[in-house]
Amino acid sequence: MRNMPTEPAPRVLEDFEGAWGITRHITHADGTTAEFTGTAQWAHDPGGLIYREIGKLQMAQGPAFQAERQYLWRPGLNVYFDDGRFFHKVPECGGDATHWCDPDTYHVTYDFSRWPHFTAIWKVSGPKKSYTMRSEYKRC
Repeated sequence: MRNMPTEPAPRVLEDFEGAWGITRHITHADGTTAEFTGTAQWAHDPGGLIYREIGKLQMAQGPAFQAERQYLWRPGLNVYFDDGRFFHKVPECGGDATHWCDPDTYHVTYDFSRWPHFTAIWKVSGPKKSYTMRSEYKRC
């Protein structure tokens, strides 16, 4: 009898707390690419966790430069921009979520099947943006 694949265990907010290494590959519709390497930190704050990433972004042509971003992660795996606007809900067992930012659509697929190594693949489409961004996280 073959082993059947099992669905990843549901993730909860506390599972993400701590330091993670992150690598990200971005491919634009025109074929240009970029690479990001750095760290992501989910740290306790009064409403849940605050997510901060910092690292080096290397565009296809040109020097690398420091890049960073921040989000608010709240119970139920609800993610907000740092100004408090809702961004998306992370599916607890992995899967898809969508965010519409007029006029572009952001679609993400989370894969937790190799926890504590996970991926988030964003496909962004619209008249202003068109790219795929694959981020891989590994616990430090």
